[in-house]
Amino acid sequence: MLLSATVILSYLFNMLSRRTQIPSVLLLISTGLGVKLVLEYYGYATVNVQQLVKILGAVGIIMIVLEAAMDLTVNRQKLPLIRNSFLSAIFIFLFSAFGIAMLMSWTLEQSFHLSLIYAIPMSIISSAIVIPSTGHLPEAKKEFIIYESSFSDILGILVFNYVLMDNVLSWRSFGIFTGNVLLAILISMLASLLLLYILTKITVTLRFFLMFSILALVYSAGELIHIPALLIVLVFGLVLNNTQLILRGKMARFVRPKITEILHLMRSITAETSFLLRTFFFILFGYSIDIATVATLDVAITGSLIVGILLVSRYLYLRFILKANLFPELFLMPRGLVTILLFYSIPQSRTMVNFNPGILLFVVIVTSLLMMLGLMMFHQREDDIM
Repeated sequence: MLLSATVILSYLFNMLSRRTQIPSVLLLISTGLGVKLVLEYYGYATVNVQQLVKILGAVGIIMIVLEAAMDLTVNRQKLPLIRNSFLSAIFIFLFSAFGIAMLMSWTLEQSFHLSLIYAIPMSIISSAIVIPSTGHLPEAKKEFIIYESSFSDILGILVFNYVLMDNVLSWRSFGIFTGNVLLAILISMLASLLLLYILTKITVTLRFFLMFSILALVYSAGELIHIPALLIVLVFGLVLNNTQLILRGKMARFVRPKITEILHLMRSITAETSFLLRTFFFILFGYSIDIATVATLDVAITGSLIVGILLVSRYLYLRFILKANLFPELFLMPRGLVTILLFYSIPQSRTMVNFNPGILLFVVIVTSLLMMLGLMMFHQREDDIM
């Protein structure tokens, strides 16, 4: 009954979010926090759910990126859009990461390397939050945000794994890093062809979750050997929705009709699964929050400075480099699922003793509120189209 009620409540939150532009993630986090406070009030012992949050988050990000990639069409006309979104993701990410790292190194009196490890998660746009919020935007703006947030996730995870290495400025570390990227691209292509074969050859109705399981297995194996495994998911989704780029001749005539038939159903299954995973991830994250770590002046000051750095980096790129309209893109920079996952995966040997985890929650909440503000201020006009 409780699980069913939670899903129904999340669906109602989605409906409310569409009408009010209040991010459903804030409502879900508040629900989890409220449940914890009620249980504590009545004397029930709280349960440590961090490990479950990590598992749900890992599967959730696979589904979310796959869902986004299956909506993207790649052709010659889209190349400028892909280029602009990639450059936006890498510039804003690097500017934010180094800016936040310098701030934390100064305020917390920690080494720059250690500060950078903590800064990187807070520099990643959450595709899990921003992508579901782009439904009413013009197609060009929607595609820009989907590409940018997906690239931000991939770049963030990739760089995060790199800075965890020893001697990050050495040629050996850089060589390992480059090799991991190339290996991820190779695995991406092989896994995509394998999964395409499965989808077209297996005739039983139980093929979709078999495919998801294989994709999750490849993703998890990639994470274990520290390669950017999210790239595998993104490439598969792009290949699935753009088979005309790699399949030619007789193979194209045989495979493409079957892919077209199952793509619609697969999108539906992926969207439903993403919704379910997001629901329980953010409720459990809210449940795991210690409210006492947030309600301090230091958290408010440091968190506000971090959000300021994120806004400045985004404004500089959109206004002076891309020279695009600022609304609502300027405010579409929520932090969420990947940020939380990376914080949980920081090794014990790299932890900051004096870092207040309330800063993380502050940044997640404030950036989500800014996204809400941007969506409320946006009014679709012809001159808004990029």
